[in-house]
Amino acid sequence: MVEPASLTVFAVEGIGEVTPGTDLALLLAEVLDQSAGDYALADGDVLVVTQKVVSKAEGRVVALDHHDEAAKIALVESESTRILRRRGSLLITQTKHGFICANAGVDLSNVQEGTAVLLPLEPDRSARRLRADLRRHLGVEVAVIVSDTFGRTWRQGVTDIALGCAGILPVLDLRGTTDAMGRELQATEICIIDEICSAADLVMGKATGTPAAVLRGIAPDWFGEGSVAEHVVRRAEDDLFR
Repeated sequence: MVEPASLTVFAVEGIGEVTPGTDLALLLAEVLDQSAGDYALADGDVLVVTQKVVSKAEGRVVALDHHDEAAKIALVESESTRILRRRGSLLITQTKHGFICANAGVDLSNVQEGTAVLLPLEPDRSARRLRADLRRHLGVEVAVIVSDTFGRTWRQGVTDIALGCAGILPVLDLRGTTDAMGRELQATEICIIDEICSAADLVMGKATGTPAAVLRGIAPDWFGEGSVAEHVVRRAEDDLFR
């Protein structure tokens, strides 16, 4: 496996407000075209786009009174297949995608009053569509990851993870290779797309209105076909906590 010696990460600025029906790929292409100089999207880049703008563009915005706790809980339950824990209005749920997260990913931050943003119906498909459209608009071969902010069991704080991907291997399977001491690795699988999302979030921030970032320098052998739904979401039979 080839590992990158260095990485460049830069925020994609100037995207502006995204609303239902926005052609997100065209908007990104206009910002990342050749006039962007060193920041123009290039072959081998990885573009990370936040779930919120993907969901907005895809029309995953619903009316919701932010002060109506019962309505919020009902919306979360409608987006869930399983409720794991409840504490007041906070629910830990399993979404229809198989994600375990707070309130089924229903987002009330940085949205218009009286609305809520839901997760994309099929984040992998969203990533594939963005990748194909960027290829058509700009003639570049890049990978695309749709990211979101999730908490982690038994750890404080949140971090960004991948909900969907296209053009990049979700997990590097190092089992059967050797470590620096020559010992064979038995269980090491690295979810590189989650690590990439966390790196991207360092330059995007949470309150700056910057919903995308580009990573440059990813090793060529990290690119390939795969999906979050198929390769990252752990199957129930492999989960020690279910």
